[in-house]
Amino acid sequence: MPREIELCPGRRVGGDQPCFIIAEIGQNHQGDLDIAKRMIRMAKECGADCAKFQKSELEHKFNKKALERPYTSKHSWGKTYGEHKRHLEFSHDQYRELKKYAEEIGIFFTASGMDEMAVEFLHELDVPFFKVGSGDTNNFPYLEKTAKKGRPMVISSGMQSMNTMHQVYQIVKPINPNFCFLQCTSAYPLQPEDVNLRVISAYQSAFPDIPIGYSGHETGIAISVAAVAMGAKVVERHVTLDKTWKGSDHQASLEPNELVELVKAIRTVEKAMGSPIKQLLPCEMACNEKLGKSVVAKVAIPEGAILTLDMLTVKVGEPKGFPPESIFDLVGQKVKKNIEEDETITEQVVENHVKKVKC
Repeated sequence: MPREIELCPGRRVGGDQPCFIIAEIGQNHQGDLDIAKRMIRMAKECGADCAKFQKSELEHKFNKKALERPYTSKHSWGKTYGEHKRHLEFSHDQYRELKKYAEEIGIFFTASGMDEMAVEFLHELDVPFFKVGSGDTNNFPYLEKTAKKGRPMVISSGMQSMNTMHQVYQIVKPINPNFCFLQCTSAYPLQPEDVNLRVISAYQSAFPDIPIGYSGHETGIAISVAAVAMGAKVVERHVTLDKTWKGSDHQASLEPNELVELVKAIRTVEKAMGSPIKQLLPCEMACNEKLGKSVVAKVAIPEGAILTLDMLTVKVGEPKGFPPESIFDLVGQKVKKNIEEDETITEQVVENHVKKVKC
């Protein structure tokens, strides 16, 4: 079983711990602090464990030409990409206000640090863990500096190869063993054929000593639930208050009713995973008593006869007798009384019977 890490104070992830559910608000708040607070409350009320944002120090994330690039998309909040991003970027004081609000209502709060200076601020803000977005997973200097902060890390793997993920592991593990990988495909919305949930199993095999999770951009909840059934210990999904709002992430996000269903489904699947031990369960006893079959006499069998297979058959019998799996063990046994045709074969009619104990 993969080792556990304490991702947030008092909340462990991995092993047999429940899946940690991250509601990725990102920048779906439209640059509005009140909407951001509504979304934090929504995440809490829907049962998510954490509300997460995206923090950038724009001049450190983008070069000048990227910020000056004209941005004419229908999702644009400004004439240039820089204007667009500045509209959506909260200040340090606003982040402090949002974190305080999350603490007041009882949900963990963090953000993806989208550049090294953003990580510095989030460290100062005292977030419980760092989220590394897929765009920085192959940014090795960034990874090294982030790992050295000593906080747990959740690292997405969109746009990366298995070779890169091995390199990420080799960089982070010696510095900071408290991290996990999320399988992710960076497309919005994500089509089912591009999800590749089997990568979760590949990560579990390649990195057996860290928890593995899933960050999804698909529509609906079925794929994320399947990820949990495959062993995902962290699930991250984008959330929104309204999919029709302006912004490229809304379409790949879950509205409140969907987030509620996702949380409920994940918790149901976790219960259903149960035990790897296959055995007759107490809840099956009633069905077994009513419909469980027994070995019965196919023909009349006289006292002293040695049982042969053609004397025996299997039916639902009254009273209960030998279970069907004992039929071959009965062959060659001597009966000590007359047995009528269609009568159940019980322990009392078989000579020197020693009951076998089931393991």
